[in-house]
Amino acid sequence: MERSLRLVVAAALLLGMVTTAPAQDTGTAYVVTYIEVVPSSVDEARGLLRQHREASRKDAGNQRFETLQRRERTNHFAIVEAWQDQKARDAHAQGAAVKQFREALQRLLSAAYDERPHIALSVGSPATSPAGKDAIYVVTHVDIVPTFKDKGVGQVKDLAETSRREAGSLRYDALTQSSRHNHMTLVEIWKDQKALEAHIVAGHMKRFRDELLPMSGSLYDERLYRSID
Repeated sequence: MERSLRLVVAAALLLGMVTTAPAQDTGTAYVVTYIEVVPSSVDEARGLLRQHREASRKDAGNQRFETLQRRERTNHFAIVEAWQDQKARDAHAQGAAVKQFREALQRLLSAAYDERPHIALSVGSPATSPAGKDAIYVVTHVDIVPTFKDKGVGQVKDLAETSRREAGSLRYDALTQSSRHNHMTLVEIWKDQKALEAHIVAGHMKRFRDELLPMSGSLYDERLYRSID
């Protein structure tokens, strides 16, 4: 009897009748999106992004939805999202409001809509107070050549955890791209220009940049933004 039962189970497995559900990732889902519009459409793009932000913050599972405008190239924008889990993010992305936003934005674009899903590498606790009008947002892409991936990832994580303790640091999160784990994004908020400049010249930051250079697969792509009001 026992031998017969084993044969039945084995046959079922071979025929695909018995399956094991894949493990589900229930961690926070992050997305960083880069947007470039034609210069004559900056004001219209700002309006669309503002509306998109307010609507998205009402969606179930949203933890953060920030729309940013680049300081030195005002036709460049970014969106930083955090969702309770991938299921919440997928439900948002498939909604009618997102489709309408993308369709309205499409005719303004000067480059492809660059949306990059991420997972957390080192993320701090949410700020207890909102960033003020002088706050500076920084979004930096860090690319490590695969040979040095583990070492580079460790150094990016250490940088985030050290920088988070600096005076004037309102947020310093390190995220990893879901599809390429040697590509990371730093999302920072500094109280003001003075706090950012103090961070730039800090000893741990200089050491990080020096040690990153031989491991880097591309330029250290650091972009400064302001929040869209």
